[in-house]
Amino acid sequence: MKRVYADLHLCANVNDLSHVKRLANRALTLGYGFVAISFPPGYAEQLVTPTKEICREVGVELVPRVDLKPHTPDELLRDLRKLRRKFEVVAVVCQAKTVARQAAKDRRVDLLNFPQPDYRRVFFDWATAELASNSLASLEIDVKPLLILEGTPRIRLLSILQREVQIARDSHVPIVVSSGVSEELLMRKPSELASLASLINMDGIFAMDAVSKNPVTIIKRNREKLSWRFVAPGIRVVRRGKDC
Repeated sequence: MKRVYADLHLCANVNDLSHVKRLANRALTLGYGFVAISFPPGYAEQLVTPTKEICREVGVELVPRVDLKPHTPDELLRDLRKLRRKFEVVAVVCQAKTVARQAAKDRRVDLLNFPQPDYRRVFFDWATAELASNSLASLEIDVKPLLILEGTPRIRLLSILQREVQIARDSHVPIVVSSGVSEELLMRKPSELASLASLINMDGIFAMDAVSKNPVTIIKRNREKLSWRFVAPGIRVVRRGKDC
């Protein structure tokens, strides 16, 4: 079966539709079928529709995404209650260990994203991985820092990512490799993202799944949940009407 590729973290300026169109065109050229673009939580409704129309014209499918950056677990829970059903992908930027643990065990969270160096102080550890393995959360790795960092910072980042990937693999936590970029020149083909992933102990089918199977699974699962047919896991509305 032919693979379908998805970049779940394209950082387009949603207030500039020409920028959105350039990135969407580039994504199509590179071979992506889906692109997830981050939207500000408070402005999603008026921005998603025109962005989706632009992507449809280009020929790629838009996946509306929100990046939550809570400082406490309680703040995360409030954000999830308010925003979960407004976006197809919910990522949590884990800036505190307590937030990472809460996000990892909450089935409303799709992606765990850990801020990159030099300010990185929170890591994907064994305790977080154990919680994530029992929920639906995946570890997201953005390749942008690997493209722009040089020297010691890049070596340090590679070491961190290698350790986190090994923890995720041993704990059976899915990994999603995304671009995390906002510039056309930094966008890469899915095969090139997979090649970069080989630097952090991801290779072969495992790396390709991180840019195809794993992100596409998240998209399909959430679109089903957001459908009017969804009642609960395993329960769907087959028919609606007075004669049912």
